[in-house]
Amino acid sequence: QLQLVESGGGLVQPGGSLKLSCAVSGFALENYAIGWLRLAPGKGREGIGCMGKRDGITDYSDSVKGRFTISRDNAQNMVYLQMNSLLPEDTAAYYCAVPLSMECRQLPGALGWTFDTWGQGTQVTVSS
Repeated sequence: QLQLVESGGGLVQPGGSLKLSCAVSGFALENYAIGWLRLAPGKGREGIGCMGKRDGITDYSDSVKGRFTISRDNAQNMVYLQMNSLLPEDTAAYYCAVPLSMECRQLPGALGWTFDTWGQGTQVTVSS
């Protein structure tokens, strides 16, 4: 059973940084593409980025490109999201997610990529 557990959220001032972690279990991380999505009150689900399973090539949404970085440690079964230059509009619950297809498959609009399973999420609040 695929399981993902996010952690590391919290309150941060605008312009600050935060690193989220995601512990995965129940599957071999190296066989899957991995990504992050977020959900803010009153807004739809937004895909943040997706990292391919073999080449490590990562695509990001325009809203976070240049500020957020996805990384993975297959040996430790961990996925990370480094967030820099945070903005109030980054306030949301953040989820790491995997596609059952094991590949990054792009979707139109803010959804970004197909994700089928995600964790319980961790809340990030950007406010002064």
